[in-house]
Amino acid sequence: MRRKPLVWQLFPIYFAITVISVLIFAVFASSALKEFYYSQVEADLEVRTRLVGKDIEGARLNPSDKTLAATVRSLADMSQARVTIISPTGNVIADSQTNPRKMENHSDRPEFRRALAGEVGRARRVSPTLRFTMVYLAIPIKHDGRVVAVLRTAQPATALDSAPLATYHHIFIGALLIAAFAVLASLLAVRRISNPLQKIKEAAGRFADGDFRTRAPLSDTDEFASLAETLNGMASQLDTQLRTITQQSGERQAILSSMKEAVIAIDNDDRMLILNPTAERLLGVKLESVKGKTIQEAVRNPDLQRFFEKTHISQAPTTDEIVFRTPAETLMQAMGTALVGLDEKKIGVLVVLNDITQTRNLENMRKDFVANVSHELKTPITSIKGFVETLREGAINDPEKARDFLEIVARQAERLDAIIDDLLALSRIEQQAGTRGIEMVSGHIRGILNAAVANVQPKAVEQNVSVAIECDGDIAAVINAPLLEQAVTNLVDNAVKYSPGGSVMVKAERLPDREIAIRVIDTGAGIEPEHIPRLFERFYRVDKARSRKMGGTGLGLAIVKHIVQAHHGRTEVETSPGKGSTFSIILPEG
Repeated sequence: MRRKPLVWQLFPIYFAITVISVLIFAVFASSALKEFYYSQVEADLEVRTRLVGKDIEGARLNPSDKTLAATVRSLADMSQARVTIISPTGNVIADSQTNPRKMENHSDRPEFRRALAGEVGRARRVSPTLRFTMVYLAIPIKHDGRVVAVLRTAQPATALDSAPLATYHHIFIGALLIAAFAVLASLLAVRRISNPLQKIKEAAGRFADGDFRTRAPLSDTDEFASLAETLNGMASQLDTQLRTITQQSGERQAILSSMKEAVIAIDNDDRMLILNPTAERLLGVKLESVKGKTIQEAVRNPDLQRFFEKTHISQAPTTDEIVFRTPAETLMQAMGTALVGLDEKKIGVLVVLNDITQTRNLENMRKDFVANVSHELKTPITSIKGFVETLREGAINDPEKARDFLEIVARQAERLDAIIDDLLALSRIEQQAGTRGIEMVSGHIRGILNAAVANVQPKAVEQNVSVAIECDGDIAAVINAPLLEQAVTNLVDNAVKYSPGGSVMVKAERLPDREIAIRVIDTGAGIEPEHIPRLFERFYRVDKARSRKMGGTGLGLAIVKHIVQAHHGRTEVETSPGKGSTFSIILPEG
């Protein structure tokens, strides 16, 4: 349906009312004016008739009297009106314009009847004799108190109709002016009504667009002013509520965005409501693309789908562990509960997924560490106990065997001492790095490399391994010299240990981004790729039997890792089976 502005709905009504009112006024004014003219003519005729009546009262009223006819014509000329004398029987005695004998009986004329009754008779009609409208006025002529005749005068209405034409013209012009003024006044009145409404409408449109700081102007009309005040109050309340909602939404979004946990919410129809950024990354989808879809459509993990179904059914919070493979395997602890609205009714399900992969890995590492420590300590202790028991049972009486057994006991004791020393060193490094930090100063790397190679040189000579150093003298870093020397010594010791008859290169170089790299390059057997992620774990061994045989404690690389972390650096490994290995320490440049 086509809608029209208010001004074009009200204005035609006002215009029609105005035109009709003016027309009615013109018609009534014209009619009243015409009636006024007729009344004036009738009053004038009455005066003339009475004057004529005085001249006729003494005359003989005989139709054949020529003197009477001449008198009637003379009086008609003087009064400028038609004069007629009628007998009480209705027959015309004399007439100033027509032969009385040719005129019909006038006993049925209303003016004649009233005059015959002694009153003044008035009438307006078409004369059957003259064939045009006449105004008649009749009075009785009495003699001795008896009506002996009726004197009637008449005047043509054409003169009356043409007389007020000028007046009618003025009335018409005045009516047009009144109509024009009324139309203009109507238009202004409608505008006065529509303009405030238009301004209120524009303000309401801005409110609808979210601009609640705009205010509707106050009109001097009470109703419009009240409406504008109501709208302004509503806008102020909406602005306050919207700001509160926006702030709360922003806070909620900030909380959800900063959460490391994945948050997923669905409604009672299993349709997606909320996904925070962590959940989007975990599921590999965007909220915009899956909002409104069911959990089965949005999530391809059957275990998670089943967990949502379980939470829907359960009356209490539920927990479970779910594995995600996106792309690496991630273990998530799922906690689900009912999502309740402000009316305390259930509107859906909320699930929070917490990544416990690292925690589980740490638990496994702790278990492995305890098992490895127990195994590493139990092996030499068992060996010592066995040989001591053997000595007790009589081997001590055989000097040669006793000496061999005691040497084995001594080696196992040294191994226990080395393991304990490494564990204490590792604990000390972790404690210093985790609490007050280790003391570090800027120092040159060349001296650290020389000291580390010197520490391992006797073993290198024994293994027939050549060790070389390549380092510019001005390469420096912020370091703790004893700890960094221990880390490099452990790397060089390992390289010498697993490269018998080969060579080892200890090299320092500058890297982009203001970093330096200390690399220990050997020509040993290399390491299989599956072992690389766990090389720096405590007691982890690539070849356990060979490592123990060669006297390692299994803590050397773990100590290297924690020393480098305390220096705010990182470790890297490049290796290939059969082609040697390169262990690197990357530190910030001093």
